[in-house]
Amino acid sequence: MLKRQLGRSEIEVSALGLGCWAIGGPWHDAETGEAFGWGQVNDQESIAAIHCAMDAGITFIDTADNYGAGHSESVIGQALKGRRSQVVIATKFGNVTNEQTKEATGQNASRSYIKQACEASLRRLNTDYIDLYQFHLNNYSEELAPEVMETLEELVAEGKIRYFGWSTDYPERAHVFAKSPYCTAIQHDMNLFKDNADMIRLCEEQQLASINRGPLAMGLLTGKYSDAVTVTDSQDIRRRSDLGWLRYFKNGVPAPDMITQLNSIREILTSGGRSLTQGALAWLWGRSESTIPIPGFRNVTQVMENVKAAEFGPLSREQMEQIELLLAQQSDKSAASSGE
Repeated sequence: MLKRQLGRSEIEVSALGLGCWAIGGPWHDAETGEAFGWGQVNDQESIAAIHCAMDAGITFIDTADNYGAGHSESVIGQALKGRRSQVVIATKFGNVTNEQTKEATGQNASRSYIKQACEASLRRLNTDYIDLYQFHLNNYSEELAPEVMETLEELVAEGKIRYFGWSTDYPERAHVFAKSPYCTAIQHDMNLFKDNADMIRLCEEQQLASINRGPLAMGLLTGKYSDAVTVTDSQDIRRRSDLGWLRYFKNGVPAPDMITQLNSIREILTSGGRSLTQGALAWLWGRSESTIPIPGFRNVTQVMENVKAAEFGPLSREQMEQIELLLAQQSDKSAASSGE
């Protein structure tokens, strides 16, 4: 298994993590009833997949307290009984949910709520410390962010957490947290279709881990979906059309322009015996030595395909340059056809 340093910390982790959004199961918006999960799950299968990943050398597990309204954390807590010391746990806070009704009820970043949320996550994860505690509100005010950071530093002093970070796609927000010596990672959207060069630059300059959510573009980069093969589960968030940030799928249908881009680079991604999934992960490792992709999973088969990507390692510099050129050509064609 490839290894990465978790930013400024002394912690070494596998270069591939487990993204645990999908194993949280269904939860929904309290007002609209719209889904936030990925559909129904089997907890025993989720636990078996986590054990499979650990046995294969994965040591980094990423979740959030709102995934399944706390259920993802609870499943991880069960899976890690007797094995807590073998992994680095990252979770997030800021989105408020009701564990009993499985409802998302709002957001909160007050000092008292952060302390309360941390205790709840510790309980569900069945641990007395969190390795990496991440602020989950992507576009939270830069002016108010220092107050959140101060509260996190208090949690470090109390021994509740070891380090913290921010799950945000905005480099200017990440820079606020980067001022603290206990900030060691930034989680952000990153994949072949979304290359956040400014964030990568910040992570490299500030010695922060670049934790990549959406490394497989919510499944689009696996090659399993097309115009003819769509997401059909009504409780799967990819069926929604009202979320501006949900650009990979709309109403369960993959974005046509991204399918075109994927087809243009398919041969490079699958070279040397890689699957598309493995090629997409290899691109992220080739992009920067700070990257740690955290693909989601719901079963052992998916975990094993992701793990095998490490056997191939990152794409070569030549392959990375070829992909960059092909994607730029596709972008130019798209702009020309739209009259821009």
